[in-house]
Amino acid sequence: MIAEYATGEDIWQWRCSAISDAAGFGFSAREVDWLLIEVTGLDYLALHLGSYKEIAKIPLKRSLVELSRLWQEHLENSLPLQYVAGSLPWRNLTLKVSPKVLIPRPETEFLIDIVEVLVQKEPYLQDGVWVDLGTGSGAIAIALAYLLENAQIYAIDTSPEALSVASDNVGFYNLNSRITLLRGSWWSSLDCSSRTTITGMISNPPYIPSGDIEQLESNVKDHEPLLALDGGEDGLRDIRYLVESAPDYLCSGGVWLIELMIGQAGTVVELLQNQGNYKQIEIYQDFSGVERYVLARRK
Repeated sequence: MIAEYATGEDIWQWRCSAISDAAGFGFSAREVDWLLIEVTGLDYLALHLGSYKEIAKIPLKRSLVELSRLWQEHLENSLPLQYVAGSLPWRNLTLKVSPKVLIPRPETEFLIDIVEVLVQKEPYLQDGVWVDLGTGSGAIAIALAYLLENAQIYAIDTSPEALSVASDNVGFYNLNSRITLLRGSWWSSLDCSSRTTITGMISNPPYIPSGDIEQLESNVKDHEPLLALDGGEDGLRDIRYLVESAPDYLCSGGVWLIELMIGQAGTVVELLQNQGNYKQIEIYQDFSGVERYVLARRK
């Protein structure tokens, strides 16, 4: 992920200029430092003390010219900092991101925590085949591969641009033998032999109602892919499909686990109950106490 190198003096001057620009737009100097930590690998203390200024060659994930251009777009048009950096820390990973993929949120990390607890209780879940539907950057699939050391992971997305980003991330962690990237809408890219054989399905599907998209902050609605945000009229279009279709693919006792938005959990539980092929339906809260995840098992 190294793009080129710069001197410590050049980075110090860039930081001073960027902090000055940020103040003019009402942004905090902390954004500059987060960005430089991600792009240069320098730490917060080094940035403040300027102890790096004498270093002749510091590796960069983005050139300072490109960084300047994207930084201005952040200030003027609210381009998310993660896209400016081109990467972000997530769980114990560093993931490449671009405007072609949804930025992985801290809340999504909890999906992996839920699976980790399940595996501790039921070690057999370590084996078999798991699918990450709507993989985007590949974050969930990669985290699953590290957690489920004996499982084969399918990471599926309908966007070829998203799969390109996911491919870079999977390759960076040398997981090509464990994670298979497939292009398709939800289950469509799996062959018939996969029916009733999947151990677990995880998804962070689009769940924002179409009418609410315009109310989102500009850094989200203007820059993150609409395909990953828009969940239809009530936000449940794709979730309904996953409820109805998953029993055709999950094995008996197979895991069904998704992330959703505030206010949807009760409806999703009702959908699962009415579908008739699920058991052990549970709601999990996120770090803020919001009911954000629903887990179920195939009967």
